[in-house]
Amino acid sequence: MNARRFSGRTSREVLQKVRNALGPDAMIVANNAIEEGIEVLALPMQALDAAVAAPVAAAAGRTASPAVARPSAPAPAPASAPKPVAAEGSAKEILGEIQRMRGVLQAELASLSVNELRRRNPVATALLGDLLAAGFSPSTARALTMRLPAGETEEIARRRVISAVGQKLPIAPADQMIEQGGVYALVGPTGVGKTTTIAKLAARAVVRYGAASVALLSTDSFRISGQDQLRVYGGILGVPVHAVKDGVALSQILGELRERRLVLIDTMGMSQRDRQVAEQTALLAASPKVQRVLMLNATSSGATLDEVIGAYVSPGHHGCIITKVDEAASVAPALDACLRHALTLHYVTNGQRVPEDVHLPNRSYLLHRAMRSPVDPGQRPHVEDLPVMMAARSALTGERHA
Repeated sequence: MNARRFSGRTSREVLQKVRNALGPDAMIVANNAIEEGIEVLALPMQALDAAVAAPVAAAAGRTASPAVARPSAPAPAPASAPKPVAAEGSAKEILGEIQRMRGVLQAELASLSVNELRRRNPVATALLGDLLAAGFSPSTARALTMRLPAGETEEIARRRVISAVGQKLPIAPADQMIEQGGVYALVGPTGVGKTTTIAKLAARAVVRYGAASVALLSTDSFRISGQDQLRVYGGILGVPVHAVKDGVALSQILGELRERRLVLIDTMGMSQRDRQVAEQTALLAASPKVQRVLMLNATSSGATLDEVIGAYVSPGHHGCIITKVDEAASVAPALDACLRHALTLHYVTNGQRVPEDVHLPNRSYLLHRAMRSPVDPGQRPHVEDLPVMMAARSALTGERHA
């Protein structure tokens, strides 16, 4: 495999030359700073494919039975066919090597991107580190810092970043769920706070429109304690609580409750990796009236939130509620998830009290919480650590550096 050499004044210029010559899937294997700018070594993807195919074919050939005629009596057939252990082992080694090369590529591209920003705008580079340390994804951090004007103070640059996040953050009109009414199912992993949040929203609606305007449903037929808790809240608020086992029962009960202004559905909490998530989504989707609202745990990492969103969000999704804000060191990962997945934020919760601990999203407060500097100065990453941080985060979320 012969690597080709490309050079240019900036990383963007060099990467464009690589794409034009070798295609968008080319592999960058090394980069160096030169007097004229940046120089890289790159390989076409075909070269990697050829390198992968050769050892796999060789390994398979070593395990195949030779087709040679023997004059002697045939040997007794083996009890079971031999397993291609060598081929399987070689395939695993090759896949591992591909993963390693992908990691190297991510690190190289991140290094190019950071070095260019560092040379052009040191203040933006420092802010990039702060955003990554706070929990923003590499794609969001790059988008917010790469085009910052050079020569500005850190304070002005930070204000620009905060303003940009604030403008992009999708927040629903105040109390839209309660003011507009409808049928809402709160979905999300175990322990995210669905039952308590339903009680908070129901209390908020009862205060405004009266108990006769609200009803509560539960599709959680596995946790008896969950249903009991919901019934306790319903008894306190004076609103009915119904248990639902399947889509037919759901449609029937919703028909009976059509005069209710607001119907809130408590669902079973389960891991985002549980196969029952798809079954629950199908049950709720059986009724076109049901609008699903995803609960996002503010204490979760960005990678975990991406998994949750990937499992729970589908067509017909209405938005999200961020919970446990009081327990989170930073709300940046949750806000970043809303930005990247275009999830409209309806409420935030910060405790167990009903109904006090549910709030309309305060844009200024959330941005302050997301952007505040680490208490320990040692948590602020050094500029030399940024490429590694960006490559590691990108590997978790599947992002690409360009």
